[in-house]
Amino acid sequence: MKVYGNDDVQDDALKNARIAVLGYGSQGRAHAQNLRDSGFDVVAAVRKGGKGWTHARADKIDTAEPDDAVGDADLIAFLTPDMAQEQIYTEIVAPKAKRRATLLFAHGFSIHYGRVAPRADMDVVLVAPKGPGDLVRREFVRGRGVPALFAVHQDQSDAARAKAMAYAKGIGGAIGGLIETTFAEETETDLFGEQAVLCGGAKELVMAGYQTLVDAGYQPEVAYFECMHELKLIVDLFYEGGVSKMHDFISETAKYGAVVSGPRIITDDTRARMREVLKDIQSGAFARDWILENQAGKPRYNAMLQADRNHPIEKTGAGLRERMAWLKQPTNA
Repeated sequence: MKVYGNDDVQDDALKNARIAVLGYGSQGRAHAQNLRDSGFDVVAAVRKGGKGWTHARADKIDTAEPDDAVGDADLIAFLTPDMAQEQIYTEIVAPKAKRRATLLFAHGFSIHYGRVAPRADMDVVLVAPKGPGDLVRREFVRGRGVPALFAVHQDQSDAARAKAMAYAKGIGGAIGGLIETTFAEETETDLFGEQAVLCGGAKELVMAGYQTLVDAGYQPEVAYFECMHELKLIVDLFYEGGVSKMHDFISETAKYGAVVSGPRIITDDTRARMREVLKDIQSGAFARDWILENQAGKPRYNAMLQADRNHPIEKTGAGLRERMAWLKQPTNA
């Protein structure tokens, strides 16, 4: 596998291109500012008077109503939530976008699962930074960059790949390193990571560990520190140097406990459940379920989300975090 850098990018692939950024949330805000600072002609496609419009104006990014921004754009960056993209494409992009415009996505969900069917004249590409928008912006300002994935779904110009790489460089991704992928691989691995490990698996592990200690008679505050608070210390070690760095920095007792007890928690049965999660993602079952849940008004989703927010670990943690001055942002930040 090759990791591409700045020298691998065809700088003129988006020369004189007008880039419309649809969605001015975490990623949209970072992409728009980084692209502008890289010398691109950028407009935020936002509703006049809305939060996105206000933020874009404060960031000194040109603004225009979505219909106008899309109609003038050579590249349209879809940085809105997944569930909003089908309607936005159908009502605004498909009828308003100029011929041979390029559609760019930061996540492949809508394309991979057929929610958006781009016009035949369009290039369709993906650039997915491997970090949240605030990190993408922060690292760019420091002269560094967050690694990014890129892919091509539809290439009508014979230059779609070059355009994706040029865009990725414009947001700083080529400094961090660009990895070529497919819409399917990016979508399926991203969803699996979120569900089985990062957001689903880690959350359930933390809550289950906390509840196990509390049910055994230990103080909730102590259980919180051991099962949630200190997780950041370990994740930081993973992030900085992988499993090896964790082993380098934890005690011998912790290391022995990790190697003998970790496999008792993540068992063959756990791995089988992970394969089930992956199968649901690959087959489209998860996507269909999520789409139907949205169409129904998200009653099951809202109930499960509220159950997480009502878990006892949340009350315990909120009280303890009030005493952690380092978590509070300075008033002039």
